[in-house]
Amino acid sequence: MSTSLARLIQLVPPPPEPREKEWDAAESELTTELPSDYKEFIRTYGGSNWDDYLYVLEPGCPNDNYDLIEWEDQQTEALDGLWEFEKKPAELAAEGTRVIPWATTDNGECLYWLVRPGQSPDQWTIMVNEARGDNWEHFSTTCTQFLASVLDGELQSSILSSRFPLAAHEFRQLRPV
Repeated sequence: MSTSLARLIQLVPPPPEPREKEWDAAESELTTELPSDYKEFIRTYGGSNWDDYLYVLEPGCPNDNYDLIEWEDQQTEALDGLWEFEKKPAELAAEGTRVIPWATTDNGECLYWLVRPGQSPDQWTIMVNEARGDNWEHFSTTCTQFLASVLDGELQSSILSSRFPLAAHEFRQLRPV
């Protein structure tokens, strides 16, 4: 178990039943493997809502509004259109660099993995994009490190809501609607 997942478990106990997942189809669809800490997170927590604000996406999520594959398709298309009018963040300038969404918020902010050519998925870092603007933040952490650090107050984002995280954490596993 990763150190950051252990931190999350201390902050918010997971549901009793792990969520088994077949990763081959999702990774084939995305044309890349996914980070091992994320896979471990999904097995432990599944697609989930944190502090009634942040939604962690899951491939094949029981609530299809938060399906990672659907989000990746939609965000890729939206960002391709956006780059025609706005300058890409410097982190995305290198040829072959892309982002893959792994979480979103009630306000519409999107959290992405920064995927660089030749880089292992376990080395991907985090990009956060504001909901209706061109502000981006880059965090040199994995997704579980990011979530654990935000929840325990170690890391702060100027883009995410100032009301996140809550003092007493809330967790919900995403269910069918």
